[in-house]
Amino acid sequence: MIPINKPIIGELEIKFVLEALRSGILTGRGGGGPFARKFEEEFAKFVKVKYALATSSGTAALHMALVAAGVGRGDEVIVPSFTFTATAEAVVLAGGKPVFVDIDPETYNIDVERVREAITERTKAIIPVDLYGLPADLKPLMELAEEKNLVIIEDAAQAHGAEYYGRRVGSISHMTCFSFYATKNMTTGEGGMVTTNIEEFAEKLKLVREHGESGDYLPVTLGHNYRMMEVAAAIGRAQLKRLSEFLGKRRENAIRLTELISGINSVKPPVEPRGMKHSWYLYTIRVKGGGRMRDKIVEILRGRGVGASIYYKIPLHKTPFYSRFHRGSLTETERAAEEVLSLPIHPEVNDEQIEYIARCLREAVNSI
Repeated sequence: MIPINKPIIGELEIKFVLEALRSGILTGRGGGGPFARKFEEEFAKFVKVKYALATSSGTAALHMALVAAGVGRGDEVIVPSFTFTATAEAVVLAGGKPVFVDIDPETYNIDVERVREAITERTKAIIPVDLYGLPADLKPLMELAEEKNLVIIEDAAQAHGAEYYGRRVGSISHMTCFSFYATKNMTTGEGGMVTTNIEEFAEKLKLVREHGESGDYLPVTLGHNYRMMEVAAAIGRAQLKRLSEFLGKRRENAIRLTELISGINSVKPPVEPRGMKHSWYLYTIRVKGGGRMRDKIVEILRGRGVGASIYYKIPLHKTPFYSRFHRGSLTETERAAEEVLSLPIHPEVNDEQIEYIARCLREAVNSI
């Protein structure tokens, strides 16, 4: 089976982990141990942002950012429904209410005009998601936030190294949250990062990350334990050194696969709008007509050893828990959920496998 994604661990990761273990420091107060602090410095430099704070997970990063933004009971946070659970989950954990809006059918990212329509006097923040690794349209969102005095908390869990008009994702929004889950473009096993250029947010994030303490055992606000362990940070430092290589191979595979499948009837390859640089975490195509046809194609591909997957088959506003927060339909979100499927292009997929994936897709479509 060619998996949809996989962690790529080499000798450098092993070397750094052994160094962390042999140091005898497995974690540390005040934000973490030396590997975690170095990882933060290096990630901030990569993104070209002032502050980077390592966390125990991407979900922790989102929750920290929402708390730092002052989101609490009664506050509304605008989010896409076409995303992973954590985006809305963190809002509820912070005491807020997720307000689901529709997506742009070309990019699958949050529709800026739908965001504008959803703003009320209770709106506190907006969480655009860089879905599949493609940046959301950040400029109009930041302008809207400034106009309405809102906070943009970007969910870049899938967008390490992506760029928006020449700037790396993580350096543009008020706060940006990354995930380093095992299958992401770079991993720490479990882990996350929050980046910001705003000192006030950085200081609040530090408090939230470590029990709300401003000094030795002196809590000044409600916090949590969201530190990153040293072993995780060691893996992250090694992965960051290899990220450009990983991204280059993903891009190469994405370009080649697009060339091979562009002429297949009923299949729409992903787009990369002008000014945006995709991280290609997931290569997501659209099967026009969707539904049973899409599901049958996935079944055929998996039967032939291609790890095709669906992200996300059920939009959040249609799930048992989150349906309480939304009445009515989100047309483009629901259509995308019926039609999308993702194909493997991770760095260990070779040229021969890309051709095989394309051939299998063509044959699957033609057989239905």
